[in-house]
Amino acid sequence: MIYHVPWIYTPVRTVLAIWHQLTKAEIPELTKCSVLMRERSRVEETIYAMRRAGAGSLQVISDFDMTLTRFAHNGRRVPTTHNILDNRLLINEDCTRKMKELLNTYYPIEIDASRSAEEKLPLMVEWWTRVHELLIQQRIRKDLLAQAVKESNTMLRDGYKGFFDGLAEHQVPLLIFSAGVGDVLEEVIRQNHVFHPNVHIISNYMDFDHTGVLRAFKGQLIHTFNKREGALSHAAGLRELQGRPNVLLLGDSLGDLTMADGVSEPQNVLTIGFLNDQVEERKETYVNSFDIVLVKDETMDVPNAIFRYITSSKDNK
Repeated sequence: MIYHVPWIYTPVRTVLAIWHQLTKAEIPELTKCSVLMRERSRVEETIYAMRRAGAGSLQVISDFDMTLTRFAHNGRRVPTTHNILDNRLLINEDCTRKMKELLNTYYPIEIDASRSAEEKLPLMVEWWTRVHELLIQQRIRKDLLAQAVKESNTMLRDGYKGFFDGLAEHQVPLLIFSAGVGDVLEEVIRQNHVFHPNVHIISNYMDFDHTGVLRAFKGQLIHTFNKREGALSHAAGLRELQGRPNVLLLGDSLGDLTMADGVSEPQNVLTIGFLNDQVEERKETYVNSFDIVLVKDETMDVPNAIFRYITSSKDNK
């Protein structure tokens, strides 16, 4: 007697369709109109593989400014870690004016889709270097940084607490890789009560003299387009990241895609890109570069939903 098992004869496309419906049901956030994907099936396969491996194989690598923080709120730009320093406690009006001129000159270059990363790189070095030189001239006091953060309009994205707390609960390391100012970044997450032990930061840190006055910036300059070098020299040496071959990567710039280059023997890497500005000009490039693109989405809804699915117990074996 021959028994016919229907599943064996189910076409591969039907199996993928069933899996597609499963994902739609269990991660409905991926169906939002703000979510773009070039290869949905590859995204789903990667998420499913990460879920099978479990939280113990996962690490999260994220940019900070305009990725973990909001890009805008009520029609106004939210300050970056550099912009938070634009406070009369720390810098004078002349410094503010010069920093704004530099922003107006170099930011359009940073987000110009028609220029290559190689073309932008020396200009980004020039921008960051000139800003840091201006800040050093202001002799910024370390003891005033917390007050400047408190008085700023900086905001983490909606859902940030669930994101940070969830990673900490499951002991998943979060590597924040920022071209901003590390001292300010730390203060932002500290004041939001999410600076957990699993958080590691690679950024531009201030070097203060014995009186607590800024005299320089420490180490190698980190800007938008040299994060690969930082990943290879710093992130690769973090013991907490060893043995975690699955990576959830979050960024808002094409330069952020290299943040996982320091991961030893990666198995599954899922990249999520926040497309905050000049959407139509950059949409195609972002969709061709990131696995998931979030268009003008000021929340952590999609990363949180994916993380919840990965860490759910079902099939986590």
